[in-house]
Amino acid sequence: MFGFCGRRIFSVVQVDVVLRRGTPADFPAAAEVYLRTRHASVPAIPPSVHDDDDVRSWFPGFAAEMELWVGEVDGSIVALMTLGEDFVEQLYVLPEHQGRGIGEALLGVAKQQRPHRLQLWAFESNVRAWHFYERFGFVAVQRTEGDNEEGAPDVRYEWTPADRQ
Repeated sequence: MFGFCGRRIFSVVQVDVVLRRGTPADFPAAAEVYLRTRHASVPAIPPSVHDDDDVRSWFPGFAAEMELWVGEVDGSIVALMTLGEDFVEQLYVLPEHQGRGIGEALLGVAKQQRPHRLQLWAFESNVRAWHFYERFGFVAVQRTEGDNEEGAPDVRYEWTPADRQ
């Protein structure tokens, strides 16, 4: 597991990533990470019901209400995570940077920031996400038939310190 202390550089599988709190200046780049990753993830996840321009307009307001964390490689944002009260609302890593430990490092930050409980939703069709979250101690606690704007079945995961492996 990775440690975190303010702005820190992590060495993960041949890439140095800087994890830091996002600022309003990061909103446009983070929105692009969100869009590129969502597009690349279809059909494992359903396509967005919003067009790209709508997402670009929505993201700054959404991110301003959340705790935004970004992962940078060579000065470019390649990953984002938004935290609500006890929810990981979004976690996206650009496809070309997946499998390098960046998502794991962001989850480590989330666990440090919310040490008592974390929840998140994953689409039922996104088996890769299930395996990822379960590997880091998240447990499936609820399923729906599509209580989201995409109308797609999903699974709510939860992590508490007692769930740690």
